[in-house]
Amino acid sequence: MICILGGTFDPVHFGHLRTALDVQQALAIPYLHLLPCRVPPHRPAPQLPANDRLELLKLAVQNEPALQIDTRELERDGPSWMVDTLQSLRDDIGADEPLCLALGMDALGGLSGWHRWHDIPALCHLVVMQRPGNSWPVDGEVADWLQGARVNELTALHDSPAGRVTAVTVRQLDISSTDIRALLAAGKNARYLLPEAVLERITQENWYAN
Repeated sequence: MICILGGTFDPVHFGHLRTALDVQQALAIPYLHLLPCRVPPHRPAPQLPANDRLELLKLAVQNEPALQIDTRELERDGPSWMVDTLQSLRDDIGADEPLCLALGMDALGGLSGWHRWHDIPALCHLVVMQRPGNSWPVDGEVADWLQGARVNELTALHDSPAGRVTAVTVRQLDISSTDIRALLAAGKNARYLLPEAVLERITQENWYAN
């Protein structure tokens, strides 16, 4: 089984990394793929260029073999549509290997706004990262689809290559890249919110300073 977790990682922080490990361990897979986004279709452009964000991500996971980096979105021009990424992965691994996309409950609620979202269930399972206070969509197209797709046992994901949805409980770390950027722009200390090697590199280059 393969699982991916996407994001702009602008910059990567402990909230990203701990969540990724929670998912990797819950699925009992050797490693999880972190997928840095080049051009996010549904949010403002990242502050740092793709190569700099990738450098920080590499520093963050350099001593953690359970977290690997997949750079295919950085290597593709245009908007980083997830459906194109999943199709690329499916082409690489074949039709029978279980493929999972980890995403938050808020992203699941907005899934109907994704480019060609109806094609996504044919390409992968969805692993919803559930935190306290989250609730499943209760109306609309996504809620209707979930009625037939949700499963309670993680082992069910191994029985087919795609099309199922389940939840994984992840730790609540109230850290955001937005807050880190604001701290750094104000000349304040962001230590203990992100890996020390990442912070050192940001400080060295004066990234996010203004």
